[in-house]
Amino acid sequence: MTFNNLQLIEPILRALQAEGYTNPTPIQAQAIPYVLQGQDLLGCAQTGTGKTAAFTIPILQLLQGRKSPASGIKALILTPTRELAIQIGESFQAYGKYTNIRHTVIFGGVSQHPQTDALRRGIDVLIATPGRLLDLMGQGFINLKKVEFFVLDEADRMLDMGFIHDIKKIIPQLPQQRQSLFFSATMPAEIQKLADTILKNPVKVEVTPVSSTAEKVEQAVFMVEKSDKRHLLRHLLVTSDIGRVLVFTRTKHGADRVAKDLNRAEIQAEAIHGNKSQNARQRALSNFKAGTTRVLVATDIAARGIDVEELSHVINFELPNEPETYVHRIGRTGRAGNVGTALSFCDLDERPYLRDIQKLIRKELAVHTDHPYVSTAAAPVTLAAAAKPAQANSNTGNKPQNGQRSKSRSGFWRNKNSNSRKGTGQKPNPAS
Repeated sequence: MTFNNLQLIEPILRALQAEGYTNPTPIQAQAIPYVLQGQDLLGCAQTGTGKTAAFTIPILQLLQGRKSPASGIKALILTPTRELAIQIGESFQAYGKYTNIRHTVIFGGVSQHPQTDALRRGIDVLIATPGRLLDLMGQGFINLKKVEFFVLDEADRMLDMGFIHDIKKIIPQLPQQRQSLFFSATMPAEIQKLADTILKNPVKVEVTPVSSTAEKVEQAVFMVEKSDKRHLLRHLLVTSDIGRVLVFTRTKHGADRVAKDLNRAEIQAEAIHGNKSQNARQRALSNFKAGTTRVLVATDIAARGIDVEELSHVINFELPNEPETYVHRIGRTGRAGNVGTALSFCDLDERPYLRDIQKLIRKELAVHTDHPYVSTAAAPVTLAAAAKPAQANSNTGNKPQNGQRSKSRSGFWRNKNSNSRKGTGQKPNPAS
């Protein structure tokens, strides 16, 4: 299937062609026709599947077809982070370049004046984070009474970040008669309940279940003492062919510590998290995309919206305590058909997290022991063990004997950069 099969108008097809896109991703192929038919939609899809274009493209087409001189915001896209809001704005800019649809992006952490100036000039599409939206609504800059399309993106992350109460304040300000699109990577009970209050007879589109990981992402784990993780990270970056790499930590302070330690070792690194100013976050991301910065150290929330083409490696410096988060993290690599590698560091206290991850993805991660910092608890965490209750403070696990090999081939993390591009040489499809 190509985008030509989706009954898209010429200006949008021309924009997609200019971007080098010809074939829709599965969620785009499924969702776009339903949205064009005016149906509410419940999309269950993780990042990297192309969901941003799945709602951006049909909204642009519907607005272009019914555009009238009447002023007012016609579409509202609500998203949890500044990075995601900016990314969605870039999508509207790219796919709508040959339409006359006007959009702007608003978020906190920066001066509101450029944002309010854009609102005064008049827009059709507003992409917003909840806090700044409520703030500007309270100041009288924003009226949502003419909204025809409402998109709630990354709903599960909204829940994690505590934005559900803000969303519940925003919903009553929208017209009852509207088309609503709801996207979430996971569907916990509270998110499903929220979807039920927003959507009317929705069509459900589901791709890449959260328990699955990208087929082309190779995964491995290093059993290592907590105090040795920073040494192991430097060792891998110095002795391997890893190029640009996204490193995940659980906390903001942890991200800063890792970046500072790498810079002391003359490995160019920057941290990105919620305590950084918006300008600092954008500068770090731009440097990473340009290749000026080799290592970007991020927390999970800050990483939402990071979309770097041909990112070959992700390293979990700390394992997440929620297994679904692991799937989201490694989804930053191996995107749009590219080859990727996800490496994870696991200390003794994190072994229960590893059990939960392997149980979710139904796969045992290959264990590497061919490095200088092997932990005394280096025995594999098996799926059989995952079925049993985790032993608190367990010290089980044998130190590998001399000459013991890891489960996967030696040098697993080497020479990946040469394989990071598609063999066809085609540009990947638009992805969220």
